[in-house]
Amino acid sequence: MTADLAIVLALLSAAVLMFSFNRPRMDVVALIMMVALPLTGVIGVEEALAGFSDPNIVLIAALFVIGEGLVRTGIAQRLGDWLVNRAGRSEARLVVLLMVIVTGVGSFMSSTGVVAIFIPIVLRIARNAGAAPGRLMMSLSVAALISGMMTLVATPPNLIVHGELIRHGFDGFHFFSFAPFGIPMLVLAIGYMLVARRWLGGPEESPLAPGTRPRLVEWAEEYELVEREHRLRVMRHSPLIGRPLEALDLRSASGVNVIAIERGGYFSRRLIRPLAGTELQAGDVLFLDLFAGTVDVDELCRRFALERLPLLGAYFSDLAQEIGMVEVMIPDTSRLIGSSIVESHFRSKYDLNVVGLKRGRKAHTGRLMDERLQLGDTLLVAGPWRAIRRLQPDKQDMVVLNLPVEFDDVVPAASRAPYALLALGLVVVLMVTGVVPNVQAALIGCLLMGWFGCIGMDSSYRAIHWQSLVLIVGMLPFSLALQQTGGIDLAAHLLLGMVGDASPRMVLASIFVVTAVFGLFISNTATAVLMAPVALAIAEELQASPYPFAMTVALAASAAFMTPVSSPVNTLVLGPGNYTFFDFVRVGVPFTLVALLTSVVLVPWLLPP
Repeated sequence: MTADLAIVLALLSAAVLMFSFNRPRMDVVALIMMVALPLTGVIGVEEALAGFSDPNIVLIAALFVIGEGLVRTGIAQRLGDWLVNRAGRSEARLVVLLMVIVTGVGSFMSSTGVVAIFIPIVLRIARNAGAAPGRLMMSLSVAALISGMMTLVATPPNLIVHGELIRHGFDGFHFFSFAPFGIPMLVLAIGYMLVARRWLGGPEESPLAPGTRPRLVEWAEEYELVEREHRLRVMRHSPLIGRPLEALDLRSASGVNVIAIERGGYFSRRLIRPLAGTELQAGDVLFLDLFAGTVDVDELCRRFALERLPLLGAYFSDLAQEIGMVEVMIPDTSRLIGSSIVESHFRSKYDLNVVGLKRGRKAHTGRLMDERLQLGDTLLVAGPWRAIRRLQPDKQDMVVLNLPVEFDDVVPAASRAPYALLALGLVVVLMVTGVVPNVQAALIGCLLMGWFGCIGMDSSYRAIHWQSLVLIVGMLPFSLALQQTGGIDLAAHLLLGMVGDASPRMVLASIFVVTAVFGLFISNTATAVLMAPVALAIAEELQASPYPFAMTVALAASAAFMTPVSSPVNTLVLGPGNYTFFDFVRVGVPFTLVALLTSVVLVPWLLPP
């Protein structure tokens, strides 16, 4: 061992030690190593910083942006809602559908981001099904990790291994090269988790209690709104067509408050703000609050040629992504005191409708629009979420008391969902066909997301997980330093010496085990950076194809099931699932062995050495 190699190995050991204790944080460790390695003289400053110009780094950053576009347009959330509706109260069906959906979504966006999206969905499912969250959360993390075994862009380790192949002069992996291994792994994982979930807390455990913030349906009961919610469609022969709302005077004449108007668009419905000059069209759906208790809905429909539409769920559930409610209080500085809601031009000024009023604890049940507001009155107002957000800084006329739980689930660009799917589909087609390089395909997807309004520039920069990028860039110089000092060849010879003249399957199993063990202490991204060149060196030593060895590293890097610190995915579910360290060990270690056996069987079969 040369002095240079000893220095590089000492720095690598220090990095692993700091990673293990997470002190300092991982990206800071990577920056320290980027500074320290050039000081050894083994590599230069330009080589230490070369990772910033690596196409794979740009590709990973672009994929973060595309993933955020899917979140902001509500695509991931709609899949979660579909899951809730389809699974019902069957826990087994929940596990199967949850793992399939999470793996599918995680194949195209960050697995950590997918878990963050689905944690509140799983908690809601657990409450509805009467199950302990711990019986579902582990399935969520396992599926998210397996999603990294599905596509080239599913996880950074895949891209790192792909890039290492290209740097050694080989063709890289194709977009779906990982799927033949990931799909069987998912099937095995589903079967395993249907059994293993029983080890994670029985049905006698109580689900997590709902938060203290109210829900829309609770406000509906508190303010006695349930019987006042209606959706009516404007028929083709309706006398309302072509007439502005102010000419109809529905509030004064009929005791009807138009909260919103749904109007069909090319791909989805749009929400129209009900202004005085808004003209109604055939097919418009009016979302109404009948604040006058004497309103006869059937008579209203006959008079104006309207069709009653069914409500699909709880109060406001049909438009929960566009319309919400907020509870506000009238302070002593308010200019609303002494005025009625009509006189104050509340809807015109705030783009919101008052649908409930309380004085003390008693809800007002009379004609709301004519009631004069008093100091301390609590109003329940409804309207577009964007108007509710604008209301928050205004503390002179109204003080926001409560935002509902549903506020956290609102996506800012729900109407752009079809365009986000179009952009994602184009990116996948370009990557699969290889018409342009992967990084260029991802950048095209980012530009389309921005052009279609799915995501803005500020949101794009916030979406990029800079800590992960700095970690990758900071660890890449180690690969180069180990190669130049002979460390890679030494590691390859040591590993081959351990397995002797064993079969290729045994060598692949050894690579899997070493990679998985490394993953116990450092991130799977850093593990892939270190193990990919070692695996290729072993393939060269054996005069074998590099692809099965590279694929084994990628699969092992994603098989981070064994501890809660093996992957950020596991760490995220630790609290919501109420897990202990041993829960991950007793569930993760057996399935890691399953993943090892599956890889040793499938990899040499589908990618002959």
